[in-house]
Amino acid sequence: MLSHYLLLVLGCIGVALLAWRVTQLLVRYVRTVTCLHNDTQRYFAEASGKYSWFKKNVQYAPIFSKRHNREFQLSSALNVGTLPTRMQLVFLVGYFATNVAFCVMTIDFSGSLGSVASLVRNRTGYLSVVNMIPLFLMAGRNNPLITLLGISFDTFNLLHRWLGRIVMLEAVAHTLAFLISNASRSSWAGAFDTTFKVPFLMWGFIATAAFVAICIQASSIFRHAYYETFKLAHIALAILSIIGLWYHLDLKKLPQLKYLYAVVVLWVFDRAARLIRLAYRNVGAGGTKTLVEALPGGACRVTVTMARPWDFKPGQHAYLYMPTIGYWQSHPFTVAWSDESDHHSAEEKLPMRRQDILGNKKTTFSFIVRGRTGFTGALYSRAAAHPDGKMVTRCLVEGPYRGSSRLHSYGTVMLFAGGVGITQAVPHVRDLVAGYSNGTVATRKVIMVWTIQSPEHLEWIRPWMTEVLAMEKRREVLRILLFVSRPRSTKEIHSPSATVQMFPGRPNIDTLLGHEMENQIGTMAVSVCGPGALSDEVRRAVRSRQYQGNVDFVEEAFSW
Repeated sequence: MLSHYLLLVLGCIGVALLAWRVTQLLVRYVRTVTCLHNDTQRYFAEASGKYSWFKKNVQYAPIFSKRHNREFQLSSALNVGTLPTRMQLVFLVGYFATNVAFCVMTIDFSGSLGSVASLVRNRTGYLSVVNMIPLFLMAGRNNPLITLLGISFDTFNLLHRWLGRIVMLEAVAHTLAFLISNASRSSWAGAFDTTFKVPFLMWGFIATAAFVAICIQASSIFRHAYYETFKLAHIALAILSIIGLWYHLDLKKLPQLKYLYAVVVLWVFDRAARLIRLAYRNVGAGGTKTLVEALPGGACRVTVTMARPWDFKPGQHAYLYMPTIGYWQSHPFTVAWSDESDHHSAEEKLPMRRQDILGNKKTTFSFIVRGRTGFTGALYSRAAAHPDGKMVTRCLVEGPYRGSSRLHSYGTVMLFAGGVGITQAVPHVRDLVAGYSNGTVATRKVIMVWTIQSPEHLEWIRPWMTEVLAMEKRREVLRILLFVSRPRSTKEIHSPSATVQMFPGRPNIDTLLGHEMENQIGTMAVSVCGPGALSDEVRRAVRSRQYQGNVDFVEEAFSW
């Protein structure tokens, strides 16, 4: 069956990506072990001609010259999305072409209209159901391929959207092929009359209508303008499409039903895993406690004391539920800081067992939330309305979910951040400085470049950076460059020390990168998290210098 070949194609791609992932992990491990006591790391700083060409022209390349993550903005509330990378486009075009080929190959189009339409109907219907398996797999927060293949949720989210369009087109082609075949024997009126009178056909038509509605309401314009409404409608329509398709297949006991079983299992698994995470992280030991602080620049610092300990790693994110702000809505935020402390009263006996010790530990996580529209705007307004700008509320945390790769194997690390994108950089800075002090990482230079609109935005992370700047051997490894794009006066711009410097305006990414590469130690990692324009500029600078040194690009993005 052609549907089996389609799954085989996806399986082969998965195996190839897994082999690439294992190779990359092995290289990083060897590099880390080799460079632990090597302060020059010259071998790993040199660029490889062929690999540099691949990274510049394939792996990191946008479709055209520069634009990838910068959105096509129609207004402050409306945009039409972003462009995929060159590799993503090759996969999408190739997969779409494979589906088209499987729908029409070996069909004799010189035959009668009815016979050709019947063959197309069977092919498109079968493939539409089969494609729902990767469609639902890529939509899940607990998608095992994220960890297994090292591919970000953001990439899977993009693939999910395009696979959804393929499923919809095949469902529409399936429905039209039936109508054409039926109309060729009677009339169009008779074809539609049969569709709505026969339950088997009616449920199939309902499923197709749900697919079309999903693709319309999931378009970037509606998704960004009415995100909360979109999300609820998206789930409701997805459930309707499964119910309609289930009855459509079950009434005739069609063989495609076994693929729908897999779809339902994937959806139930993801929802169950989310509920288990929520219950485990938030129930017991007094539950979670949350403090929301309104900060300058329209942002909030959300600090959550968890019910259970959590082994935090840099780059992780979590979904926050705040019933008092948005009933049963969940929104993803990067964990900006974590602390762990012991909690027990004076009357309690000292813990003796390991379970008791862990039970007394409390993990605290902090997030920076920029108030915009919808949930984030309501959260900031609610906190700012309190006399002291602080609000205690109820919050459930779902996570942790995987973030960016750890950067321990890189001799030089540059972290670019724009605005609240600093939440991705700060945990890496603390992790790398601690690792350098302990001698457990290959990193010898860490440069953090943060672009903000006003110096008052420094308050977002001031308590955490005070702790980082007090860390042992920090001055030997860390430099911080702050760029204020809209200073009110030159008096606001002052550099506290040689390792913490402040400048007016926006950074020249290419100049900064070139300066660091002149004294590069080992392989360099360049990470970016912030507005799409900043990410695209950093990507362009990294690509342009691929032949000058061994440089890897790490982009943290969360498109929705």
